[in-house]
Amino acid sequence: MKGYLDIETSFEGEITIIGLYAEDRGMIQLVGPEVTELKLYQALEDLETICTYNGSRFDLPVIRRRLGAELVKEFRSHDLMYDCWRLGLYGGLKRVEKQLGIPRQLKGLDGYDAMRLWAAYQLDRNQEALATLLEYNQEDVLNLATLEDILFRLGCGLR
Repeated sequence: MKGYLDIETSFEGEITIIGLYAEDRGMIQLVGPEVTELKLYQALEDLETICTYNGSRFDLPVIRRRLGAELVKEFRSHDLMYDCWRLGLYGGLKRVEKQLGIPRQLKGLDGYDAMRLWAAYQLDRNQEALATLLEYNQEDVLNLATLEDILFRLGCGLR
């Protein structure tokens, strides 16, 4: 069983959201104080593979540093970015999505905006900022599954 994972961080580098999607459990988002090693392992229970985009260089090392969870020792890690590179698709997730025609509801937002939205939420509990950030993270996570499907059809990636 495989899951798709993406994190968001604050300007200070703390993990603000962990988003995870797997067919058997749907979308799970750990937010703020819910971002703990125990909650993460509960969300990942029974998974064998974690799919990310640039996760081997960002998400998984940040999770290791911030939560102490050595996910690469306990799960197979599949970084879709390297599959994209094999097909000549370079850049961040949003750029690759655009090249492949993967749509987004929240156009024009990036990781800096995610940090800004979290700061707005922290400042005065701005629920609109949090809702937008959660939607942004959900699109990142769900688009990983879409990206993997396209990469597989193009002859690259896991199934």
